[in-house]
Amino acid sequence: MKHVNREQVQQKMNGRILKNNILKTIFFLSTLFGLVVLAILIIRVIMQGVSWINMDFLTNRLSTSPEQAGIMGAILGTFWLMVVVIPVTLILGVGTAIYLELYAKKGRFHSFVQTNIANLAGVPSIVYGILGMTLFVRALEFGNIVLAGGLTMSLLVLPIIIVASQEAIRAVPQHLSEASYGMGATKWQTVKNIVLPAALPGILTGSILSLSRAIGETAPLVVLGIPALLIPFPTGLFDKFTVLPMQVYYWTIDSSLVAEYANLAAATIIVLLVLLFILNATAIFIRNKFQKRY
Repeated sequence: MKHVNREQVQQKMNGRILKNNILKTIFFLSTLFGLVVLAILIIRVIMQGVSWINMDFLTNRLSTSPEQAGIMGAILGTFWLMVVVIPVTLILGVGTAIYLELYAKKGRFHSFVQTNIANLAGVPSIVYGILGMTLFVRALEFGNIVLAGGLTMSLLVLPIIIVASQEAIRAVPQHLSEASYGMGATKWQTVKNIVLPAALPGILTGSILSLSRAIGETAPLVVLGIPALLIPFPTGLFDKFTVLPMQVYYWTIDSSLVAEYANLAAATIIVLLVLLFILNATAIFIRNKFQKRY
């Protein structure tokens, strides 16, 4: 009887090992497929667009002539867009996370708000474009200016920053706060001097990833009617603007008429990838610095 039981146990173990190996192989092949597709796309973009990147391309205005077209207007538009998005999302996002985690009373209303924030984080970006067009462009009559675009993109990434900040605050060990209270600190002093510094690496990680998404989004700006024509360089929050993803979008469409526009789109993609890489590298540097400190 014992011998039979051992055989059954061995068969179950062999079945589990086989299933584990099969699933491991499937996951590995899935990852490999994604990496191969990504590598092919990056190689094709680099081969197609790197020869078009020069100082004229980076500093010139938009032009109907592919040889004279540049993306300085789109770079400045992206910069001004982030001037609006960064302070709005960080102040409101982190502030909301602190309130929900450390000040708000747990109950039905708290659960209702928490559930809706989590749901908003998964809403398609084009829905936020429709909301931005209805609220900022039409109701407030801003038009398709930097301020309207920045506030729309802030709505898009705000729920993600709130959720990421909440998770970072929850990860702070409870004994740190208790020690602070034991030393006579007030709740705000504990939040400011203990909780936020300890949660800062996680908050920065979520915020930077969210801001990177805002830089790369196109659908909400298309709904807002952001142009990609020969517009002046934006110099403030109330100017018309375009951004790098919008320029890629329009040049890709125009490539069906003029083949050179495909090369310009590829070159713009490279510039956008470099900007995102610099942004994420900076975030990693800051995060690691604070992790060592706290």
